[in-house]
Amino acid sequence: MMMFRAGDVHVAPGVALYHEGDETEYFYTAREGQGVRVKHLPNGERQVVNFIFPGDVVGLQAMLSGAAANSAIAASPMVLCRFEKRKLHELYRNSPQRAYALTWIAAAEEHFLGETIATLGQRTALQRMAWALLKIYNRLSAVGLALPNGAVPFPFRQRDLADAMGLSLVHTNKTLARLRRFAIWEKGSLRLVDAPALAELALTDCALPPDRPLL
Repeated sequence: MMMFRAGDVHVAPGVALYHEGDETEYFYTAREGQGVRVKHLPNGERQVVNFIFPGDVVGLQAMLSGAAANSAIAASPMVLCRFEKRKLHELYRNSPQRAYALTWIAAAEEHFLGETIATLGQRTALQRMAWALLKIYNRLSAVGLALPNGAVPFPFRQRDLADAMGLSLVHTNKTLARLRRFAIWEKGSLRLVDAPALAELALTDCALPPDRPLL
C-alpha cells in the first residue's frame, strides 16, 4: 500500500477535498478526522449523502462516472491517504487481498446507503434521528474513537444531521431535545445514555458493525 499511495492530504475544517463535477486523478481513504459528502440541488438546497469517518473510501465513484457526483467537505481537521486511480488495476492484479478490502468497503457503503433510504422513507422523524445517532455512535466506536467517558467525537452542525435525515433545522433541534434521555450530542461529542432504548425506538439493534479492513 505504501507503494500504491501517492502521499497524504491535509484538509482544514470547512474546506472541500473536491467539488461536485470535479474530475480528479485520485481517490482517498480517510485516516483522521470527519467530513460530509454533499449533493447540491439547483434550488440551493442540499442533501448530505453520507458522513465520512476514518477508514472510509472517498472519491472512488468518480472513477466510473468521470466526475464527482457530490462534494466532500471536512468537518474537522482531516488527514487522507491519496491514491492514483490509474493504478487501481495494478492493485487488483498484484494485491488481491487489498483489492478485496477495497471491494468490501465499497459494498459496506452501498449497504449503509440502502439502510438510509429505508430510514428516510419509512421511519418517523424521531425514529430517523434515533437510528442516525445509534449508527453513528457504533460506527465511530468500532474504529476506536470512543473516549474514556464513553463519548465519541462528532464535530458536525445540526444542519448537517438535518440535511442527512431530510428534516428542517427546527424539527431537528426539537427531535434531538426529545432524545436527550437516550443520547446527548453537545460540544462536538456524542454520548449514548441508553443504547438499548434508543435502538428499540429506532427499530434496529445495538450491534456494532463488522470489523472493516483498512487501506
